[in-house]
Amino acid sequence: MTESPESTRANIRLAMDKAETLIEALPWIQKFAGTTMVVKYGGNAMVNDELRRAFAEDIVFLHHVGIRPVVVHGGGPQISAMLNRVGIESEFKGGLRVTTPEAMDVVRMVLTGQVGRELVGLINSRGPYAVGLSGEDAGLLRAVRTGAVVDGEEVDLGLVGEVVGVEPGAVLDILEAGRIPVISGVAPEVATGSGTQDGGLPAYQPTGQVLNVNADTAAAAVAVALGASRLVILTDVEGLYRNWPDKDSLISQVSASELRGMLPGLASGMIPKMAACLKAVTEGVDRAAIVDGRSPHTMLLEVFTNAGVGTQVVPDGEGQHA
Repeated sequence: MTESPESTRANIRLAMDKAETLIEALPWIQKFAGTTMVVKYGGNAMVNDELRRAFAEDIVFLHHVGIRPVVVHGGGPQISAMLNRVGIESEFKGGLRVTTPEAMDVVRMVLTGQVGRELVGLINSRGPYAVGLSGEDAGLLRAVRTGAVVDGEEVDLGLVGEVVGVEPGAVLDILEAGRIPVISGVAPEVATGSGTQDGGLPAYQPTGQVLNVNADTAAAAVAVALGASRLVILTDVEGLYRNWPDKDSLISQVSASELRGMLPGLASGMIPKMAACLKAVTEGVDRAAIVDGRSPHTMLLEVFTNAGVGTQVVPDGEGQHA
């Protein structure tokens, strides 16, 4: 059956639209080729099969246009589901998971043994690209135990940590081999020791314990350590709103100083993401963005189109989407 002239014209218009999209992406591909881009994988993109496949395709696309993607992931929904299966109650304080030693065993198993392996498998279904590792491997991450403040009082979160150091050697080795690192958010605990290291930094001593770390802040620390061109954080909202829940108040771009002033008034779930973006751009990453992971390929729209999507955080004094 032959196509009608109207159908042929429609197909030609569709093909032309695709060609225009590719041409629009060209300067961005040229700009970012050879640079490292850190992507925090989380939210709906982790639990919806279509979005998981789309994310893996996006990462492989970045790889093939000459960008060096590094993925850092959490796994909150999967951790909660497994804790429920084994009869351990999930408890949160100040928006953060209370992590007992029993819960930490589950966290470690789920992040490194389940979520990380599934993502590595999805990426590798398109070629032998991804290599999985955790913050424990080759001393990649170091973390100190942290608590939370709830109603003005300090609360104990158990085995929950904040990343205080990154040793990027293992990640750089994987990148130099032409592979894609996939990093799970657990880290060895360290305590501040006496004296200092070379360069005057505080000396840290391993305690032998492993901590559950926030994947947003871990991704920011990794991005800084690698000198990344971009940090992209997938989330479950369109971006940062100036006056939530007013959908018309979506902010497409915000400077570091403006974001710093907004942080205390943000919703508890948004604070770690925006604090991670702020840390990244104030410590050397060119740009950071939060992107709605509830639709496929939004990450590519953020990176490779003139308008971008979501909310981009830029250093003070910077201009439009770049």
